[in-house]
Amino acid sequence: MAAKLKKGDKVVVLAGKDKGKTGQISRVMPADNKAVVDGLNIAIRHTKQSQTTQGGRLPQAMPIDLSNLALVDGNGKATRVGFRMEGEQKVRFAKTTGEAI
Repeated sequence: MAAKLKKGDKVVVLAGKDKGKTGQISRVMPADNKAVVDGLNIAIRHTKQSQTTQGGRLPQAMPIDLSNLALVDGNGKATRVGFRMEGEQKVRFAKTTGEAI
């Protein structure tokens, strides 16, 4: 199945502690059905110091389930994603506005 959300998409969180916040997807894990959004779902990770990195309590963005994310359309609102053929090419489009993504 084609991916409805991809790296670089601007999304809004629908559920969880960051509900209503928007961000950009930095990584998608289709096997786990999760995505990492920059600046959202932050957790503190304790890391040990090594020769290359400073140790301590480092904030890290944790994965969010794809079902809790929605794409942001041109109007700045959450929208579902659909697929359609434009000529020979399959494109994603926003269901609210109908415009291609």
